[in-house]
Amino acid sequence: MKTSNASKVSIRQLFAPALLAIAIMPLAFTAQAHSHGDHEGQGPDRERMEERMEERRQEVYERADISAEKQAELNEAHAEHREAMQALREEHHARVAEILTEEEQEALRNAMQEAHEEYRGKHGKGGHHSGDRDESADSE
Repeated sequence: MKTSNASKVSIRQLFAPALLAIAIMPLAFTAQAHSHGDHEGQGPDRERMEERMEERRQEVYERADISAEKQAELNEAHAEHREAMQALREEHHARVAEILTEEEQEALRNAMQEAHEEYRGKHGKGGHHSGDRDESADSE
């Protein structure tokens, strides 16, 4: 079956948003993971992770045949989103500090960490998306 260039372009256009979403998804997970607790001293590990994410994003842009101009626009939108998320996190932390004492905040962080570790112990590192998990476990 032979497909025309018009069909290929429309297929690329159809899958471009999905590929972009896949490329950006780890950033969202990172933002969520970093929204809990204090993150001073992220240093070189944080920089390395950001470099890897940029490389992945560029690879996806190239696979999707996104023009350089649109890549720049997407990168700008991503940076604006990241900055907005950081501002929202800071606002949330300030609000929590208004509600809870330092001791209560520490107790909450510890409880969240324990719950996270228990969940990972039950469901594995990948959470509920980790492969051959028995569906009947959902009914527990």
